[in-house]
Amino acid sequence: MSVCEEREEEEEEEEEEFFNTQIHRCLSEMIDSDDLSDEPSPGSSCVSMKSDRSMGIPPNLSDGPAVTSDPVVDHGGEFRITPGLHKYAVDLTLDPNTAHTYLALSEENRKVTCVYVSQSYPDHPERFDVYHQVLCGESLTGRCYWECEWSGGDVEISVSYKGIGRKGGSRDIRVLLPYICSEQDSNVFGRNEKSWSLFCSDDGLAVLHNSNRTAVSAGPGSCKRAGVFVDVSAGTLSFYSVSDTHTLTHLHTFTHTFTEPLYAGFTLNYVNSSVSLCHIKQHTHSD
Repeated sequence: MSVCEEREEEEEEEEEEFFNTQIHRCLSEMIDSDDLSDEPSPGSSCVSMKSDRSMGIPPNLSDGPAVTSDPVVDHGGEFRITPGLHKYAVDLTLDPNTAHTYLALSEENRKVTCVYVSQSYPDHPERFDVYHQVLCGESLTGRCYWECEWSGGDVEISVSYKGIGRKGGSRDIRVLLPYICSEQDSNVFGRNEKSWSLFCSDDGLAVLHNSNRTAVSAGPGSCKRAGVFVDVSAGTLSFYSVSDTHTLTHLHTFTHTFTEPLYAGFTLNYVNSSVSLCHIKQHTHSD
């Protein structure tokens, strides 16, 4: 290795160490100032990032599985998507075997729409049969980032253990939609210890876990595109709103010791509402 290459490597390590120190310091300050959300469930906590500091994702995080450094998230609101975050982008598809019969899949299983007519899906033990929900087929390991767009009525963008309930439940979807469910339910994303959700509507946004609901703000304008970043080994799950100019606004970060495989999932509460998984392209921005 040449002297220049050695120096480059040293600078990259120093920069990564700096960002890691910054995120730990910011988290500590927020916890010390009691800037926490609702009462956390055992083994987990919900951290709402509200500091006025701002940091970008370091562009030189090492390629390949990253297991030694923490994710660098924005603590001041907005930042541009950078190559450092894009290297964790994953290509997800919806699993037809989990889709409720009133959810229609299209665009090579990358879009789901709530419909009037029941779909002719075969019986399957993993199918949701009460609430209008669907899971993706790919498990989330290491660090993963993905984006989705929603339209129509209220939807929920979730991350869930595969072991979430599928059959039956304490409510009938024809009587009470899950988005107004405030009690715990083993079958509904965000209403149990097995799942975490971002509730999206034209009236506002909220995050949910174990039926604890926290309102969040995306700033000016409506949020129709969301980004999700999970670091399984670090135990963090972050939700972002994504603008038309690909600027991310941090909404909320959950911290939890994940003990089961994680999957992306969606709830669609109204007919004609839809969610589409996005193809993430590289965007280059100058500071």
